[in-house]
This record gives sequence, structure tokens and C-alpha cells, in this order.
Amino acid sequence: MDEKLTLTELQLTIRDSLYIALPDWYWVIAEISEIKENYSGHCYLELIEKHPEENDVKARIKAIIWNNRYSLLRAFFENITGESLKPGLKILVKTKIEYHEIYGLSLIISDIDPSYTIGEMALKRQMIIKKLEEEGVFSMNRELSFPLLPQRIAVISSGTAAGYSDFVKHLHDNSYGYVFYTALFESVMQGAETEKSVINSLNMIADHPDLFDVLVIIRGGGSQSDLSWFDSYNIAYYITQFPIPVITGIGHEKDLSVTDMVAYRPLKTPTAVADFLIDCVASAEAYLNEMSTEIAELSQSTVKEYLELIESYRLKLIPLAKLLISDQKENLSNRIIEVINFGKEFIMKARLRTENQKSRLLSNYSSFSMGKKTLIEKEKYELIKVTGNSLSKMMLKLDGLQNNLKILNPENVLKRGFTITSVNGRIIKNADSVSLNDIIETQFSDGKVGSRVLNKNINKNK
Repeated sequence: MDEKLTLTELQLTIRDSLYIALPDWYWVIAEISEIKENYSGHCYLELIEKHPEENDVKARIKAIIWNNRYSLLRAFFENITGESLKPGLKILVKTKIEYHEIYGLSLIISDIDPSYTIGEMALKRQMIIKKLEEEGVFSMNRELSFPLLPQRIAVISSGTAAGYSDFVKHLHDNSYGYVFYTALFESVMQGAETEKSVINSLNMIADHPDLFDVLVIIRGGGSQSDLSWFDSYNIAYYITQFPIPVITGIGHEKDLSVTDMVAYRPLKTPTAVADFLIDCVASAEAYLNEMSTEIAELSQSTVKEYLELIESYRLKLIPLAKLLISDQKENLSNRIIEVINFGKEFIMKARLRTENQKSRLLSNYSSFSMGKKTLIEKEKYELIKVTGNSLSKMMLKLDGLQNNLKILNPENVLKRGFTITSVNGRIIKNADSVSLNDIIETQFSDGKVGSRVLNKNINKNK
């Protein structure tokens, strides 16, 4: 073919051919790659199609929504889906071919089907949830132990967001006077950079898990579309692996994001998160006060019980000590030692119980001392100390009784040079108890000797 065409003629020929071949309107499925609104109100988009597995772009085209249609379509779409038109969103649009000799091929959009996008969003969310469940990580953060006193708080938020300032003010101005320590890890909370920014903050906090009791992720207000950035597999996965409990106050009023679903506790607003933390500390205070009362009562009853027990042992030990000088001294001595050991063991067990309770209380008391308000009054603390001192004194008293009994033991008395004299098995306590010619027996530490009474002199002055 020798016919020569100008470039314009060729472009017009292409246009006419396209119009003849594709004269109708077509419903097209595509993903928004870029979108911007110019000063005149027209909306310019770049639409793409990706390979389902490789995620590479297999088709690309420009599209336009003229201003007289754009304002109507945008409002309708957002009202139905709760989403704004944005990159990454899959849409079903009614289009026709437009070919311009300067600007080339494009699509003119006259309508958008929001029901398709809703289905895509729901499908995407369900796929993320299913994947997390199949990996066995979906509920991992919810299975963590929540701290008794959540006072050291890591916060992921935008530092300029109203939600963050509301959270901090509400938390620190609590009516109880509790003190909380917050550390802000500034992050982008909407737009395409959200995922990368939030994950970066998560990594920084995870490197120092011992510095914090809980992690709070908050943002304030915004459209449903802004909040949809938290329907992210990567953010959700990081939270499932996080070493401390995560509380969210992202701002969803109707639906929970995937991030909310995997968190330890999802709440609707930043102030709701602050209220939750305050209530946790208030509950801890009530628990510690109850424990303090129980320990005080236990200590008092324990002291009373063992004072009575020691007194009963004392009353039993006095006659037993007198009997040690008889022929049954060895058996009685063993019995007394058994009684003493039993008493000491009994008291030691009670002392251990009280000390364990005291350690638990003092541990919680020490934790709560981070705050401005002391949860356990000084008097209760002193009572626990007094209880421990009382038990110690009782132990010393019992040890003293044991030592006295050892001193009274006849064997020990004989070893010091004293003797025991008896006649017919009866211990002689004075000279008047024997008669002339009586056979008496004298016991030494190493044996016995017998002798006959030949004379006796009685001291009349005694």
C-alpha cells in the first residue's frame, strides 16, 4: 500500500476504527493504581490488572471521570461501601473507549458498581482471617497473660492526631490519681504508608518488651476508608506474634478490622482504651486491699492460736520437767523433746504460710508503688511486720524452754559432780528421810554405789 498518511490522519483512522469495533459501553473489572482530582473537578485514574499469582501488572490503561459525574459517583460509592476511591481498590466500572490524537487511548467512566467492591473487601478480609487461622496464630495475642498493673504503656499513633491527645489527657487526668507512663512511637495511621510505618514501630517496641506492660494502637476519627488500612495481613501477623498484650482503639464504629480481631482487647475509641487501663488499675487496687485485709486477719488469728498452743505446752512442760528426776527420766525426756519439736514444726509451718502471703502482698505493693497512690496503708504493712516479729519471739521462747529442760536433765546434773541418793527406790531429799542401818544407793554420772547409814546429824536450824 503506497498511500501516505499524516500522523493526525493515522490517529483519526485508529479512533474511527475503535469506535466502529467497540461502539458500546462495557462493564470492566480493574484495580485502581493511581487516582487524582484536578483543579477543575475531573478525576484521572490509572487502572491495572495483575496476575493473580505473580502479582505483576498484565494490563494498564488511563481512565477519566468527568466532573459532572465524579461528584455524584464518589458520594454514592462512599455512602454504600464506606470506602473512598483509592489505590489498591478493585472496582467494577461502566466505560467506553476514548481515543484522542494527542492523549491516546483512555476509558471514559460513567458508572461504578459499589456492590462489587463490597464483595471484594469482604472476600479479602475473610482470606486474611482464614490464612491467620490456618497458620495457628490468630488468637495468640489474646492468650497472653494481662499484667495486674498496666502502667507502662507503649503507644503507636500519630503525634498530631486528636485521638492521641484525648487518650493521654484522659489517662493522666484520672480521678483516682494513678500515674501512667506512656511512650509514643509515631506512625502514619492512614494512607499507603500505614502498613510499613506501623510495622516499623512494632519492631522497635518488640526489641524492648521488658520496658512496657501493654501496647496501645490508637487513632482518632476518619472515614471508613481511612480505617481500612488496618485490614492488613502483615500488621495482623505482627500483632499475633507480639510479646505483650495489644489494645486497639482504631475507631471502627460498625465493624472490626483484622487488626482489632487479633488484638488482646479491641475498643472503639482512644478514650475507651484509657478508661479500660484506668479500670484495670482500680481493680488491682481493690484486689490488693482485699488481700491486705485477709492477711491482717490471718496474722491476728495465727498469733492468737499459737500463743494459746505455746501456753498449753508450757503448762505441760512444768510437771514433765519434775518427773525427769525419776527412773523414767529417759522416756520422759524423749517425750518432751518430741513435744518441743512438734511445736516448733507447727509454728514454722504457720510462719511459712504467713510469710508466703506477706511476700505476695509486698510484691504487688512494690509494683503499685510506681503510681502516685499507695494501695496498702502503712498500718497494714506494719501489722505484717509485727506478726512476723511475734512468731520469731515465740520461737525464741520455745528454744529457751528446751534449753532449760536440757539443764534440768539429771544426766547433765550428775556430770557436773552432783549425785542422786535413794533408799528402796525412793529419792532422798533430806537427812530426816533415812534411819540408822538403812542401805542407801548413791548414783554418780558413771555408776552407782551402795552404803549403810551408821550415823546421821540433822541441822536443826533448817
